[in-house]
Amino acid sequence: MKKLKMGMVGGGKDAFIGAVHRMAAALDGQIDFVAGALSSTPEKAKASGLELGLTERRAYGSWEAMLEGELALPEDERIDFVTIVTPNHMHFPVAHAFAEAGFHVVCDKPLVHTSEQADRLIEVVERTGVVFAVTYNYSGYPMVKEARHLVQSGALGAVRKVIVEYNQGWLASEVSNKQADWRTDPARSGVAGAIGDIGSHAEQLVHYVTGLELTHICADLTTFVPGRRLDDDGNLLLRFEGGAKGVLIASQISAGEENGLRLRVYGEKGGLEWHQETPMALFVKPNGEPMQVRRPGNPYLSEGAQRAARLPAGHPEAFVEAFANVYRGAAAAMRARQTGQAPANGALDFPTVYDGARGVHFIEKTVESARSDAKWTPARWTKP
Repeated sequence: MKKLKMGMVGGGKDAFIGAVHRMAAALDGQIDFVAGALSSTPEKAKASGLELGLTERRAYGSWEAMLEGELALPEDERIDFVTIVTPNHMHFPVAHAFAEAGFHVVCDKPLVHTSEQADRLIEVVERTGVVFAVTYNYSGYPMVKEARHLVQSGALGAVRKVIVEYNQGWLASEVSNKQADWRTDPARSGVAGAIGDIGSHAEQLVHYVTGLELTHICADLTTFVPGRRLDDDGNLLLRFEGGAKGVLIASQISAGEENGLRLRVYGEKGGLEWHQETPMALFVKPNGEPMQVRRPGNPYLSEGAQRAARLPAGHPEAFVEAFANVYRGAAAAMRARQTGQAPANGALDFPTVYDGARGVHFIEKTVESARSDAKWTPARWTKP
């Protein structure tokens, strides 16, 4: 088959997350990066595209020019999908325009600023049939998929308690750089700071592994750094459908922390624990029995965990490979649309526009709870 052709909006040559997306998309040899509008100014956008190897014709000065230019090409020469790695405020207009034009979309998280925007994206996706992936990349780790299998198989029994923490320290004091500036700006980041940037990852990880639906939130959001306009620390109590309880912490002022995402799930018969900074180990804790340590690349793992691992046991793989698993799932869905053939069982395991919409709803309800005097804020998400 021909490789899928990727365009990118945002993520120029010095952007960390843009480079990660390009590496992840290329990892399986199924995708070529052929077009881009990689910065907010035409001069920087074109220069960045040329430096990254795009042709003069397809190093566009703006996303609008890219959409117009790609539509003007013969259908078999156009990009198949666009990846959006801009600051949050640009996600909606770019995603909506490309999806409306029939292009598949891969969008960074959080999906958009409001639930109204998320619902409009769902409408256009359902009407046009385009594939829409949201890069909640932590669901791509093999041991996260194994954790999900254990919960789904009933190995832990009914889930009673979930604790998820995402601790960073990079905003513990005033920081002035491109990444910090837009993430702490309500006009570009949205209504939330840490809870939107990393708390949305934590919420998605819980939902992906446990399948539990939130019913109520009790949130305490704080802005510790003077002059900052959005929260930099969040502490939440969670209630789930079926009676399970949870705790979610999302902090970017936890001095000394790097990227400390940690998940613990406790059921009637046992528990499990996973750390993003040591992602090769899943700790499984049967009640009354010795703790087990499961690692990727081994034949005792579930089918989904084995599919997600790319190397033999004992060979480290992590962040980029997890991102690549999201791209691999989205690519399988795109090829299924092209060929009309159903993909292999389990191949479509990637976060979609619905996961993105649920995340936006979670952010809104967390902010609402933090501003309310009520102890509990209803937080159930309903697909529109």
